Amino acid sequence: MTGLRDVLDSALEVPVVPSFTLVGPVVRSRLDGWRPLGSYDLTGRVVVLTGPTSGLGLAAAEQLSRCGATLVLVGRDRARTEAVTRRLAELPGSPAPAPAADVVVADLGDLDAVRAAAVEISHRYPRVDVLLHNAGALSPTRSVTSAGLEATVASQVVGPFLLTALLLPSLRAAAPGRVITMSSGGLYATGLTVQGLQMGERDYRGAEQYARAKRAQVTLTQTWAQTVPADEVVFHSVHPGWADTPGVRTSLPTFRRVTGPLLRTPAQGADTMVWLAADDGAPLRWSGLFWLDRRPRSLHRLPATRRSDTPERRDELWRWVVRQGSVPDPRG
Repeated sequence: MTGLRDVLDSALEVPVVPSFTLVGPVVRSRLDGWRPLGSYDLTGRVVVLTGPTSGLGLAAAEQLSRCGATLVLVGRDRARTEAVTRRLAELPGSPAPAPAADVVVADLGDLDAVRAAAVEISHRYPRVDVLLHNAGALSPTRSVTSAGLEATVASQVVGPFLLTALLLPSLRAAAPGRVITMSSGGLYATGLTVQGLQMGERDYRGAEQYARAKRAQVTLTQTWAQTVPADEVVFHSVHPGWADTPGVRTSLPTFRRVTGPLLRTPAQGADTMVWLAADDGAPLRWSGLFWLDRRPRSLHRLPATRRSDTPERRDELWRWVVRQGSVPDPRG
């Protein structure tokens, strides 16, 4: 039966459309007998979640809250983030009383704010069971942070790396902690680059910049996994498939018009991220994998992206992010 399931899964995976759309989770959940997320009891587990105010992040926050997790919500806007805590407290099906969600205000593109957030979280929570890097947006226009970094790279590559490095002691206290990064299928179209990671004003294209950042994210996830023993912290990245989120509606309206009926719900897009945070089986047996629909997947669909992914370039990316974040190299 396992061989047959693998064959059927591959039949979905090779052509992009059935794999990435809602067909994927509908078929695979039955094929592999997915355990319902609502059956997990996360009482006492501390989960730090970035980008919780809409889309995949909000769907993940709701499900984690229903499972009893203690949530630390990291958002740019205090009012919107606090509104999520009120929403979670009123969710049907949540534990009574539901664990109160904590709020930490920080823009992940502002590295000083990330440092302050890490201090605040570490002070409140000496043990962090899960760090979920979900925050991210596709911007059609180029902007630069006060540190001189392109905003997408700052908020989705350097900022998350810095937060991970600063929270490592709290994550190690969970033995093992988990770091899970929400990526995107957009990375399949672009190779790994360091010199070209930050696109310039003249050639800037929001979707391409987003894809380059996502490729860097998953590469760093694998390097983290090679750096930190898996019995201390496990690292994974995840592709949500094509989900109908506010970000897609705003940034990719044509794509949404074409694919609209086939898009996943935010809950379906967030499923594997929540599962990686909750399940004590497969997510803890490996580290450094890239997941879609609760199965590990290849980082490459094109020969050109595979050729770009060299050990030398991976090392160059790691060293560049360490410098930009001004943190001691975790590799020593």
